Amino acid sequence: MDKLFNSDFFSQNRNNLRQLFKGKAPIVITAHGLLQRGGETTFSFHQDANFWYLTGIDEPDALLVMDKNKEYLILPERSDVQQIFDGAMDTEVLKKLSGIDTIISHKEGWKQLGSRLKKIKHLATLPIPPAYSSTFGFYANPSRHNLFSRVKEINPDIAAIDLRQALTRLRVVKQPPELEAIQRAIDITIDTLNSINRPRKFSSYENELEIEADISRRYRLGGAEDHGFTPIIAGGSRSCVVHNLSNNHQLKAGELVLIDTGAQLSHYSADITRTYSYRKLPTSRQRAVYAAVREVQEYALGLLKPGTVIKDYEAAIEQYMGEKLRELGLIKIISSDAVRRYYPHAASHFLGLEVHDIGDYNAPLAADMVLTVEPGIYIPAESIGVRIEDDVLITKDGNKVLSARLSRELR
Repeated sequence: MDKLFNSDFFSQNRNNLRQLFKGKAPIVITAHGLLQRGGETTFSFHQDANFWYLTGIDEPDALLVMDKNKEYLILPERSDVQQIFDGAMDTEVLKKLSGIDTIISHKEGWKQLGSRLKKIKHLATLPIPPAYSSTFGFYANPSRHNLFSRVKEINPDIAAIDLRQALTRLRVVKQPPELEAIQRAIDITIDTLNSINRPRKFSSYENELEIEADISRRYRLGGAEDHGFTPIIAGGSRSCVVHNLSNNHQLKAGELVLIDTGAQLSHYSADITRTYSYRKLPTSRQRAVYAAVREVQEYALGLLKPGTVIKDYEAAIEQYMGEKLRELGLIKIISSDAVRRYYPHAASHFLGLEVHDIGDYNAPLAADMVLTVEPGIYIPAESIGVRIEDDVLITKDGNKVLSARLSRELR
């Protein structure tokens, strides 16, 4: 069992969801399913964050049912081949992790759930995402689609009640063990970045891939489970691609290297970005761009406190960034289109179980929410990309930079 999280944490999360929902419809939440990598192999399994938040279980295709005062887990159907290669599920371990005493086989579980589904008009669950996101260019995990397809086979007239708002309200405010997990992930990330950015060490790297490999090694040695997301190691012109993930180019003396990375511990992720100079002292132009980004970040940190609405905060940062871009000679007139040419992303996102965690960007911030602050300036014509990102806890009086131990000096 995880030292930070025990069954009390997950049981309380389920109770909190019941109190927020208040409806009579059964709540059914599915785990993620495994995804094929190629042939007979799968990608590493990553659990649905909501399912883990309510159960603490990392098994694919399990199903959580909360119906009135009853709760139970339905195990996935597993072939003999799966049993041999992946091993059998230990129901006693699952009970101890989740605090759920009733764990039922796939066949018996669906028989019990199915008899209930035939008698009701509504089911509380999470909505089915589009099969393909054209905005981000990826396919969704099919588990929710599969769940609702089976529900509809049993009762074609059943309607879904969306639980997203309730789960967002719960997950966006972090509890003490969550904050500890985030801080530990941040500390591992800081120690790793400090170790690779020692002057002689950083100059010894020849390729972006060497940096990524060293980060991966140090994360594991530091106690992290993995990366919280695919790291970005981008030198020179590649640093102008916000989500450059190739990480396989030769490094050139005199260019800036942008490193966006975060360790994952107990399912919670850090997300930190630093921009370093490689083998030569930064030029006056590189220093000016870096200084502008740092000033924007300081301005953003000054705005973050309980009551701040992210939508308004982002608008203020865009205007301030426009002033800095004008000082750099990149734009003449401050407009959204002009600013977004060099600053194409938001300054902040929520952080937690997912690196871009759920949260309400139209609601006021409150204590114990965690966000990133990550302004950046990207100038492809000059092969200069700079981003500085820190992880920030909203406190009752303002905010605390959880990653403050990591230097923000350009050297």
